[in-house]
Amino acid sequence: MFCTECGEKLTLMFASGEGLVPYCKSCGAFRFAQFATAVSLVVTNRKKDMILLAKHKGQDDFILFAGYVKKGETAEKTVTREFKEETKLNTVKYKYMSSRYHEPKNVLMLNFISIAEDGEPVIDEKEIEEVKWFTFDEALTAIRKDSTAEAFLKSAVAEIKKWN
Repeated sequence: MFCTECGEKLTLMFASGEGLVPYCKSCGAFRFAQFATAVSLVVTNRKKDMILLAKHKGQDDFILFAGYVKKGETAEKTVTREFKEETKLNTVKYKYMSSRYHEPKNVLMLNFISIAEDGEPVIDEKEIEEVKWFTFDEALTAIRKDSTAEAFLKSAVAEIKKWN
């Protein structure tokens, strides 16, 4: 790890109330980790009995809808914007579920359950190859195994089943 200000190699130093934190000796300052933030959406229909999954270009597995939070944007705004951009459908209602750090992309994922308006999705063909409605069991089978998406989906399906 290196200082984002001066490029000096960071060392771990104890910070009161924080524990071990990367520290720049050159700047004399603690440097907390920086990472992107994104939302991940478990999209269900109004009946709350189906899950909409996406298959991105060049991918074999279905995953959840997701997108990065833009500078100055709230996570809630990102939920509605990303889903609309990728499907041309509106979000009727959403609920925050949980978060998880996704190390491969250095991103904090904020997971939401999102209820989609009725209608057929129109996909953004630059990003998405296919979208498909699945029953809960089908979605759990189709989702990329051992992924952040699978972990979020399992929790969301359990929550949605409580609503019905």
